[in-house]
Amino acid sequence: MSLQLPPLSLYIHVPWCIRKCPYCDFNSHQANNDIPEADYVAALRFDLQQDQTLAQGRKLTSIFFGGGTPSMLSAQAIGQILTDAEKIIGFEPGIEITLEANPGTFEQERFSGFRAAGVNRLSIGIQSFNDQQLKLLGRVHGRAEALRAVGVARKAGFDNINLDLMHGLPEQSVDAARADLQQAIELAPEHLSWYQLTIEQNTAFYSAPPVLPEEEILADIQDAGVELLAAAGYAQYEISAYARDKKCARHNLNYWEFGDYLGIGAGAHGKITFPADNKILRLWKTRLPKHYLDATDSQKISPNLGGHQNVFGGGSDLLLPDALPLEFMMNALRLHSGVPMNYFVQRTGVDWQQLEPHWQKLTQQGLVEIVQGYARPTVMGRRFLNRVLQTFINETE
Repeated sequence: MSLQLPPLSLYIHVPWCIRKCPYCDFNSHQANNDIPEADYVAALRFDLQQDQTLAQGRKLTSIFFGGGTPSMLSAQAIGQILTDAEKIIGFEPGIEITLEANPGTFEQERFSGFRAAGVNRLSIGIQSFNDQQLKLLGRVHGRAEALRAVGVARKAGFDNINLDLMHGLPEQSVDAARADLQQAIELAPEHLSWYQLTIEQNTAFYSAPPVLPEEEILADIQDAGVELLAAAGYAQYEISAYARDKKCARHNLNYWEFGDYLGIGAGAHGKITFPADNKILRLWKTRLPKHYLDATDSQKISPNLGGHQNVFGGGSDLLLPDALPLEFMMNALRLHSGVPMNYFVQRTGVDWQQLEPHWQKLTQQGLVEIVQGYARPTVMGRRFLNRVLQTFINETE
């Protein structure tokens, strides 16, 4: 089967933060002094120039500034990055441009500057409205700053806001988790990312784990939260994503629907389809900011370099045909509505018939279904998603 080019997004990684949170396993580095903003903006431009050929004529449908803490960059820097991206790759009409922000890093002037620079969606890392929990989580903001941040964002003109909120926090009760979520709902964001705290390797929490709620309490928190969100008009469309007024995160949807994305910045990852060669690549850049900047300096930045060069260390992996069913399903089955069946063929190059025996088995178990051409998990399948995915893992072994 022949591959087709899917939509293209851009992920931009800003690797610095004010303080490394004890639960965070992302590529982030505490900024002890002023960050090298101008040098980093120039490096991002150079990085995108090297990746220009990977776009294969496509324009960007979405951009996401992640980190770290992207809001540590000035509005002028964000504006320059967006200007470069539009010039080098180009924007589709109505492009979604998201910037992650922490409440403790903002003032009204900065919010307004980001909006004027072209950012049209703000993702604010609240995590909790409980001051004691925020302290345990190592956050640099408090409840009052979190509440103020949303109001300042509205005043700056943002009409598409996501709030990141955790549950299953250390010794958290069902009532406490519900109160946190109720406070978020009262702020009326268009989108809520409500997800359970998990302990990851290479984090401070992994070395000294806090006491987390028992499984029974976690299940009760999940059930209570889903009910509360539904009553407030937030539709759950992914494992931890809820939206009202149909304002789903388009950038994340492109990931889950197995679209393509460029990744620029220290430690950024990308996925690119090459229909002419019938292959799909994952690519990544070197993680350490110093190494990333050194790679740029060594190349004597030039806007006229042709072809694609991996000058930022990192590397790439070819996604082999046997691994593609799992890669696709790990993303697609996170979505409650699933994805069109033809996406599987178009975006993996694998014939659906190869999946049929496994899909039929899962269907008989009541874990997956096909509704109006969409392949999706059932309610039970969403609850036992790891079991569903294990079927495709076994297929690749």
